[in-house]
Amino acid sequence: MPVGVFDLFKIGIGPSSSHTVGPMKAANFFTRNLGGEAARIVVTLYGSLAWTGKGHSTDKAITLGLAGALPESLDPDLADAQYEEIKEKRCIGLIGFDPARDIVFDFKHVFPEHPNGMRFEAFDAEQRCLAREIWFSIGGGFVVREGASSAAADSVQLPFPFESAQQLLALGREHGKSIVEIALANEAAQRPEAEVAAGIDRIAGVMFCCIERGLSRDGELPGALKVKRRAKGIFDRLKAIHTGLDSMNHVSAFAIAVNEENASGGRVVTAPTNGAAGVVPAVLRYYRDFCSGADQQGIRAYFLAAAAIGAIIKQNASISGAEIGCQGEVGSAAAMAAAGLAAALGATNAQIENAAEIAIEHHLGMTCDPVGGLVQIPCIERNAFGAVKAIQAASLAMLGDGTHHVSLDQAIETMRQTGADMQTKYKETSLGGLAVNVIEC
Repeated sequence: MPVGVFDLFKIGIGPSSSHTVGPMKAANFFTRNLGGEAARIVVTLYGSLAWTGKGHSTDKAITLGLAGALPESLDPDLADAQYEEIKEKRCIGLIGFDPARDIVFDFKHVFPEHPNGMRFEAFDAEQRCLAREIWFSIGGGFVVREGASSAAADSVQLPFPFESAQQLLALGREHGKSIVEIALANEAAQRPEAEVAAGIDRIAGVMFCCIERGLSRDGELPGALKVKRRAKGIFDRLKAIHTGLDSMNHVSAFAIAVNEENASGGRVVTAPTNGAAGVVPAVLRYYRDFCSGADQQGIRAYFLAAAAIGAIIKQNASISGAEIGCQGEVGSAAAMAAAGLAAALGATNAQIENAAEIAIEHHLGMTCDPVGGLVQIPCIERNAFGAVKAIQAASLAMLGDGTHHVSLDQAIETMRQTGADMQTKYKETSLGGLAVNVIEC
């Protein structure tokens, strides 16, 4: 299935693409085919969704999805009230549904297809099962139904299909095109080019707005950890002082602002996941605010190159923390941002590929170990460091001619193998790492 800009960058809500956005979409899809005889719905969560579902608001997302909500259109400011109303009435319309009773967390069983599994069941008044579906949230807000065919999606004919960085570079040499031009041609094969540009501009706008919201808010983030927001304080201090590290400190503030918004359930862009949602926006704003000659065309080039790299990663490894750890989330985001920044600054194809490789190489082995199952510690700071690494990766690549020993494909394959070898307790289960060595207060 071709993966493009609007697959990897989806407007949604926090705190998690795989545990909030995906389950909400799956729940919504399940209810679309239900008949009028349904009297009760029961949802069972498995694997990582069970282990960290409470901290990631999976129960809330499932409930709102069953009520017809979708992440891209749901108003985050109204979500809590809607959820509380359903809990109080213990029904969604005429269908009985009590989240406390009808969302079951199964900590024992894991589907072999993916650790983020969900089973939806609808029953009539006599408790006869009317419908049963199993869905998987595979990272980045992507969901697939068990046994579903992807033949229709595979029928899309792209002018420049590629599955690896090697193929992408070869296409560029053969046709004399940049990575940005290749990515744009593939997008334009699916929708008018003007629509592609408008869609990218909208995504960029939501990212910039998310940063601004995060930089303007104080207080505590939701959850038992009582983590205080820091982005506003950092940004306010930066406005009062000037240091040699000023731009990088700003980048850290931008990334932290986004991930604090994500942790509070606000409007964010999956990039490529919610847990890593701060990296791409922070580097994007770095380009806009600190790079000479930055313009709208550069911003569009940024997203097109980033999506090309993200597509290669998703097809050959994973962007799911539950599948391969945080290397697949923040590591992938850093590689995408590094490639995007290099492209926006006019780098060659070889330099863009090198930038992505440098960024991902220095995230290999990173575990996903959220304390308390919340997308806060260490997730928020990891985004700041991922953004800084991405900028440095682009800089290093552009100081060279693109020649390097380790290819992006080799780095991605290493990430896949590392994730396969990684113990389950280090993959978004909160059963290992910092999650068990930090005392929850």
